[in-house]
Amino acid sequence: MRKAMFVCLVGFVLLVLPYLGIPTDFREYILVGAGVLLVLFGYMLMRDEILRRSDYGNGERGNDSFIETTEPLFKDQSY
Repeated sequence: MRKAMFVCLVGFVLLVLPYLGIPTDFREYILVGAGVLLVLFGYMLMRDEILRRSDYGNGERGNDSFIETTEPLFKDQSY
């Protein structure tokens, strides 16, 4: 099951949960579990989107960082 579909399914369960007649104690556990799952899958979806946007398509990943230096990065070392 894709992550986005799982998020929709958990959202639907949260939508109908108050009308199912589940005892209050069990309902609280289900709400906490569903909230944790939503946070986990939301994080995974966000991470996948960031990695997809930073991928150049040839296996390399880029970012917007820029480093300017006034010193040479590689010094000629004689042994």
